[in-house]
Amino acid sequence: MPVSGEAGAGPDAHARTGAPDAGPRTADPVPAAGAVLHTLDGGVSWITLNRPEAMNAVSWDQRERIIALLAEASADPAVRAVVLTATGRGFCAGADLRGTPAPDRERVPGDVARTIRLGAQRLIAAVLDCEKPVIAAVNGTAAGIGAHLAFACDLVLAADTATFIEVFVRRGLVPDGGGAYLLPRLVGPQRAKELMLFGDALTAADAERLGLVNRTVPAGELEALAKEWAGRLAAGPTRALALTKQLVNASLDGDRATAFAAEAAAQEINMTTRDANEGVASFVERRPPTYEGR
Repeated sequence: MPVSGEAGAGPDAHARTGAPDAGPRTADPVPAAGAVLHTLDGGVSWITLNRPEAMNAVSWDQRERIIALLAEASADPAVRAVVLTATGRGFCAGADLRGTPAPDRERVPGDVARTIRLGAQRLIAAVLDCEKPVIAAVNGTAAGIGAHLAFACDLVLAADTATFIEVFVRRGLVPDGGGAYLLPRLVGPQRAKELMLFGDALTAADAERLGLVNRTVPAGELEALAKEWAGRLAAGPTRALALTKQLVNASLDGDRATAFAAEAAAQEINMTTRDANEGVASFVERRPPTYEGR
């Protein structure tokens, strides 16, 4: 059954190929008989968890595939936005340890911390560190690491039938996968403790009210809204978006002087890009800008 902890880590030998400007298509085969679907369309990388029979509880293979695809999105200039979503009734019902490689020895102190660091925390860090904006299109239940996977994304869209559950306390566990880092920054410490200490299911509407979700829409409209938002991001100044994401993510971790210095450095870097020059030129020439993502 799905559980809220995480499994170990390992390399993913499956790399995608091709560029999104060739139109929508299915990328290379993936582990676990299509457990992660990947399509490239109009500069948008669509990453879809596809184990609906398990409410998309994320397996070892799925986690490694997602991490690899996010890294590839960062490195590929043709990818300008990412959407993370799922099939069926669940977005991600936690972590599924059934496919975890079996340990070759008895567990010793330090093993659990290493497993979390190389597993759940690596997955969340891959979303936070992706150089392209990542949209979560939450189609159903997001529990445990599944909730944190959504909250790590830059923008969160949710079907009105979706729920978010900090399930760890129900299993007698401490939240992992960056939950105690993410939630206080999103909703403040008091709300974060309420969610984590009780483990109650949070509706999509309540999640939007708290600021965990940007928009809640009827389930049938979720994909269309995700396409619209991703399309807008993919048409934007990609490097400026990456630097903006980096500044905002780091904003609560340092003092004002550090934040101001990072802001100035980011603007210095950004002004070397084609898109920054295009943005200024289009303003002067009173025309819409055409950004290339470079």
